[in-house]
Amino acid sequence: MATGTVYRHFPSKAELFAEVFRRASQREVDATRAAADAAGDAAPARLAAAIDTFARRALRGRRLAWALLAEPVDPAVEAERLAFRRAYAGVFAAILRDGIAAGELAEQDVALVSAALVGALGEALVGPLSPVAPRADADALVAGLVAFCLRSVTDQEDRRVHHRA
Repeated sequence: MATGTVYRHFPSKAELFAEVFRRASQREVDATRAAADAAGDAAPARLAAAIDTFARRALRGRRLAWALLAEPVDPAVEAERLAFRRAYAGVFAAILRDGIAAGELAEQDVALVSAALVGALGEALVGPLSPVAPRADADALVAGLVAFCLRSVTDQEDRRVHHRA
C-alpha cells in the first residue's frame, strides 16, 4: 500500500497509530469480557476469569501489552489508552454490579473499585512486561493478581487458581 493511500484515510501518523491502538485494545477488552461471560453467573468466578485472561494475555503478548499499558505515546494515542482503561473498568464494573445485586458482594463504590482494579493490574504488570525485565513466573503472578483482586472486593480467594500455584 502506498503512503499516500494510508494518509487519505488517516490525516496524520498519530491518527493512524491511534486507530491501530484502538483496534488492538478492543480485541483485548473483548477477550476479557468473553472470559468473564463464559465463567458462569457467580461474580467472584467471573472476576477471576476476567483478571486471569487480562494478565495471561498480557504476559503472552508482552510487546503488545507493553505498548497498550506503558510505552510513551503521542497524546492522540494516550487518549485511546484512557478509553481502553475505561473499557476494562466497565467490564469489571458490570461484574461488580451483578455481584452486589445477587448478594454475592458487599455494597461498594463500583466506579472507584473497578478503576482501582484496572490500575492495580496495570501497575503490577508494568514491571514484568518491560522489555528489559526477565520472564516472570506467569502462573504465580496471575494467581497472586487474582487473589489480590478477589480479596479487594470480597472475603474470598479463587481456590482453583490457588491450587495451581
